Amino acid sequence: MRSPWWIALVLLSACATKPVEEHAAAAAPAAAPPPSTASVPRAAIGDFGLDLSAGNAQVKPGDDFFDYANGKWNETFTIPPDKTSFGPWDKLDELSKQRARAIIEEAAAAHAAPNTPEQQIGDYYAAFVDEEGIESRGLAPAAPDLQKIAAAKNRTDIARLFGTVGFATLFDTQLIPDFKDPNHYAVVISESTLGLPDRDYYLKDDAELKALREKYVAYIAQLLSLGGSADAERQARDIMAFETAAARVQWPIEKRRDVDATYNPRSKAQLLAYAPGFPWQTYLEAEQLGGRERVVVNELTAVRDLAALYARTPLPTLQAFLTFHYLSSNAAYLPKRFDEAHFAFYGRAMRGQPQQRERWKRAVDDVDQGIGEAVGRLYVAKYFPPESKAKMQQLVADLRTALSQRLDALDWMSPETKTRAHEKLAAFTPKIGYPDKWKDYSALTVRRDDPLGNARRASEWWWNYQVARIDQPVDRGEWGMTPQTINAYYNPLNNEIVFPAAILQPPFFDPNADAAVNFGAIGAIIGHEIGHGFDDQGRKFGPDGSMTDWWNPQDATAFNARATRLIKEFSGFEALPGLKVNGANTIGENIGDLGGLNMAHEAYLISLKGQPAPVIDGLSGDQRFFLAWAQAWREKDRDGFLRELVLSDVHSPSRFRVNGPLPNIDAWYSAFDVKPGDKLYIAPEERVRIW
Repeated sequence: MRSPWWIALVLLSACATKPVEEHAAAAAPAAAPPPSTASVPRAAIGDFGLDLSAGNAQVKPGDDFFDYANGKWNETFTIPPDKTSFGPWDKLDELSKQRARAIIEEAAAAHAAPNTPEQQIGDYYAAFVDEEGIESRGLAPAAPDLQKIAAAKNRTDIARLFGTVGFATLFDTQLIPDFKDPNHYAVVISESTLGLPDRDYYLKDDAELKALREKYVAYIAQLLSLGGSADAERQARDIMAFETAAARVQWPIEKRRDVDATYNPRSKAQLLAYAPGFPWQTYLEAEQLGGRERVVVNELTAVRDLAALYARTPLPTLQAFLTFHYLSSNAAYLPKRFDEAHFAFYGRAMRGQPQQRERWKRAVDDVDQGIGEAVGRLYVAKYFPPESKAKMQQLVADLRTALSQRLDALDWMSPETKTRAHEKLAAFTPKIGYPDKWKDYSALTVRRDDPLGNARRASEWWWNYQVARIDQPVDRGEWGMTPQTINAYYNPLNNEIVFPAAILQPPFFDPNADAAVNFGAIGAIIGHEIGHGFDDQGRKFGPDGSMTDWWNPQDATAFNARATRLIKEFSGFEALPGLKVNGANTIGENIGDLGGLNMAHEAYLISLKGQPAPVIDGLSGDQRFFLAWAQAWREKDRDGFLRELVLSDVHSPSRFRVNGPLPNIDAWYSAFDVKPGDKLYIAPEERVRIW
């Protein structure tokens, strides 16, 4: 199932290299502020928050700022064998997992009373790491579901399984706030992800992807054979043909993020008439939604054409499709031969990952996915003191002040639209650390000898939880991430920015780091999330979270013209030979980065209260600010990961999250003496200026 489009994840990247300070000092403007004698407390990274061994002083900052800040690290660092990429984000994620593991294993050893949070997280984890028990049970835990698939007599039976938790489907159903009425939930139907990450994996004429498609067919056959099929190779070809036909009618990734195109309210009668090839009533009844008379359809023509494809697909192919995806999605809970086959394709073949992650790390993720807030409650009690929340709240306030001032100074926006933008900014809700109200999992049965059943029951619990509240007012206090997650997001339907507890740590925030570094790292990340409220899609939502047009037409035209220039700029970046960034797909994140940097830089200047920034180790305040951003996003990637990122994700690769926005910021030029003729140079009149 695809995540809601609005979860704008902050995927950070890796960084470290050779002496940045030499070249930074040489590149500083002649009129640099005088050196400061003020003492700076030692930070977790370096003396003041930057890794001065990371950069490559032989690279001109105006030619490749990512390598200037991170080049030596990038040349010498080896991605761990169990990773597809690595950077500061991943390093912090490892720390969070270790902390969560200690909490969970302590609970597992306690053998707490049934249905207590300690019993649930302990047994959920213990069941996943019990490889010997999983091996001894074989396919027995999966047998009842596999028998349901085999017993299907017609397409109506298959549709019932499509709507049952735990089975694959051509359609996703989400119960989320209605775009036009965010105080009430809507039943939203969309196309579903197939076995490969996105439609281009099936359709793109590319040698690497053609080879991967062959490996995918072999993987399908392997799993079906392991599951007992006597005709696995033919079934694999049929499944591939079916999924390829589905991919042809699915929408391109850039179109799926267009909220205007994907908001299509329909009565149930209209849906049945528009897409008659699929047994919608049976499907909705299986989802406990049979009585709902209104739905919102996302990818309208795709849903219609997928229904038609369903109607003409032979029953045995649909059964094989369900069987394969059941075995594949549950491979981690099945005997090792299934788990190893799954990793061999998705890890090694697709993403270039040499080694499977340790079982305990995957177990921590499994607990987080199933009952994550039970762990989060214990996590914040141990690792998120009240002063951390207060510091984050102050940072958010600083960024809001900066954006408010920048709104007033915009030369392309009318006073009327500025007033409405201020209203939206004033209504922003920041959520810091953890939810005010925790989910109660006490009704969920967790068994130490049933990892497959635990995952299934947790999914059923979550679905039942959503169905039960569908006619109630939207729970605006709910979180889309657990506190131990190293991430953040903006949700336009609540007009909120959300920062889990675990992100407020070095390298993103360090109370002992220089202020310029903190503003360039966590400050710009906060600004990025605020900026999503004003990106190409977020700007379509008003202060209350409803999708409404609050723009004067001429202002919308001016905004779109600027966004189009940014799309063109990023579309010129080449991630791999012949594979360029999809600027139209990544535009929201790129606007977030550019706006976030501008907000954070403004907030940093405000924090100086008119005084000159100190020079530290030969680096001016602006130099430290921009280097902090570059080092927050340093990342080394395997080719398979990069390909997947470009083809199926809304974020640009980390190198371009550095080299893309900075050349549009005037202060970066003066900080590093960037001149015409430098590779990243953009003439002042061509620089994209939005927020």
